Amino acid sequence: MDSMNHPLPGKVALVTGASRGIGRAIAERLSRDGAAVVINYARQADAARELAGQIEAAGGRALAVPADVSRVSELVRLFDESLAHFGRLDILVNNAGILFQQPVSAVTEAEFDRIFAVNVKGTFFACQQAATRLADGGRIINFSSTTTAMMLPGYGAYVATKGAVEQLTRSLARELAPRGITVNVVSPGPTDTELFNAGKTEEQRQRLAQAAAFGRLGQPAEIADVVAFLASDTARWITGQNLRVNGGVA
Repeated sequence: MDSMNHPLPGKVALVTGASRGIGRAIAERLSRDGAAVVINYARQADAARELAGQIEAAGGRALAVPADVSRVSELVRLFDESLAHFGRLDILVNNAGILFQQPVSAVTEAEFDRIFAVNVKGTFFACQQAATRLADGGRIINFSSTTTAMMLPGYGAYVATKGAVEQLTRSLARELAPRGITVNVVSPGPTDTELFNAGKTEEQRQRLAQAAAFGRLGQPAEIADVVAFLASDTARWITGQNLRVNGGVA
């Protein structure tokens, strides 16, 4: 396989929350780059299986595996099934996450526990599995958000989870460096996905789009391109970093 056009030949990538949006774009891009892809999903079984079928029809290798990342036992099973099917794991992309907007004064204990369970606990214990089960020279790519650098009302619980992921990334990068594993975090800005658009008016979407220097929303493929770069050997000297992929959002 041509390494210029397919920089990830023989690699196996696990992408959480990959049935739609940014996760789906990442799975598609890593497959085009030559990696076999495990498509994790929580509820969107039809979409995940459809994506796996598309990848295989295009000559790639894919496996759709259900798992709720907020449950450690399901994460362990996700890694078990991935390794049993493909024989190795090289790349972990912790894309799964949830978002709600609520003033801090109104967040319930149940809402707090749920968003931390998915966004922080899920990422932490997926990283724990990867720390011992990823091949040497592997890649871990976590997800934060540009909102951590902004003072946006209603995002208190969400940015608290993403700040935790950023700090986990920095610490884990040092822990795994002896095995040549890089650990980085990607922070998208406003991106045109179903999750982002949910509950927003067109006026709200346009106002957020204007926050970018380019005056538009990002596209999932533009986030996936950066993840693919971090997953490749070209990014071997980058670890513990936060890449704000946001079109110049201040």
